[in-house]
Amino acid sequence: MGSSTEKHARSGFFKGVKSEFKKISWPDRQSTLKQSVAVVILSVVVGIIIALIDYVVKYGVNFLTSI
Repeated sequence: MGSSTEKHARSGFFKGVKSEFKKISWPDRQSTLKQSVAVVILSVVVGIIIALIDYVVKYGVNFLTSI
C-alpha cells in the first residue's frame, strides 16, 4: 500500500494548504456584489457588441452573395 513516508508527505502537503488558505484575504460582501454586477453588465455589453458585429457581417455576406 503506502509507506509511512508517503503518508507523512501527504499530511505535510495538506497542512501547507491549510496554512496558505489562512493567508487569503477574502473580499467583503459589498465588494463582491459590486464586482459581480460589473461582470454581469460587462458581459451584457460585450454580448450586444458581438451580436451587432454578427448582424453586420451577416448583412455583408448576404449582400455579397446576392450580387
